[in-house]
Amino acid sequence: MDEKAKSAMEAFEKLEKVGEGTYGKVYRAREKATGKIVALKKTRLHEDEEGVPPTTLREVSLLRMLSRDPHVVRLMDVKQGQNKEGKTVLYLVFEYMDTDLKKYIRSFRQTGDHIPPKIVKSLMYQLCKGVAFCHGHGVLHRDLKPHNLLMDRKTMMLKIADLGLARAFTVPIKKYTHEILTLWYRAPEVLLGATHYSPAVDMWSVACIFAELVTNQALFPGDSELQQLLHIFRLLGTPNEEVWPGVSKLVNWHEYPQWSPKPLSSAVPGLDEDGLNLLSEMLQYEPSKRISAKKAMEHPYFDDLDKSLL
Repeated sequence: MDEKAKSAMEAFEKLEKVGEGTYGKVYRAREKATGKIVALKKTRLHEDEEGVPPTTLREVSLLRMLSRDPHVVRLMDVKQGQNKEGKTVLYLVFEYMDTDLKKYIRSFRQTGDHIPPKIVKSLMYQLCKGVAFCHGHGVLHRDLKPHNLLMDRKTMMLKIADLGLARAFTVPIKKYTHEILTLWYRAPEVLLGATHYSPAVDMWSVACIFAELVTNQALFPGDSELQQLLHIFRLLGTPNEEVWPGVSKLVNWHEYPQWSPKPLSSAVPGLDEDGLNLLSEMLQYEPSKRISAKKAMEHPYFDDLDKSLL
């Protein structure tokens, strides 16, 4: 282990493993010099890499830039080290947040209570604000789900994490692989095999998260790509060329059972008129018709929210 790596690890005391990310382990750790609690993400690099590949460095600088926004989890430092086999390891040091939206929703589900509408609204606004910031800098998240929305229970601040999969969509690197999103929050164009996607994929995920905050239940809990599509079609109606021009040309398109749309209120009882309107704007089939994060922030649903603190 080189000196730098050793000092990187000696600077922190690992407290416990808090997760297994897509790219490696995540620890809660204490920075010895300051006593500050941080999240330490250990990321392995590809086997054949000598040193840190430029793509990784680009991602890290992108993360650093994005984490200036209060609704993106802050990347505080990056340390380079080596593991026992002499492979290069990067340690990303993030601010530590005490919970995530998945755990928060689960705590309400367990008591049978609903998240107060005011809190739903505040969390949704923060989410739209964070997403708008990423999109404004040409970055798609592509894997938004309650699990990677971190929260501070005391302040009720919400922050987007796991931008590890983010690629600047201003420079498409390669055709995207399919296996990146949790099915429940996956946009229909992705499920149907579209290879070029837009910021609208994130807005679909935001809509699914919105509904789940209101009901404590996943809106479309599919367990396979086909089931996922059928869940969506049952509620929103089976799409066709009329509502979504080009849909039947997508790679995974088949003849599907024909359902007609149901009112959204049947799936999301308890959401007011403005909320249902915003939700429907986010759940448009045609990606170009889906409301943007920036536009969503101006929606009447948020009118009675005190935005000065968010």
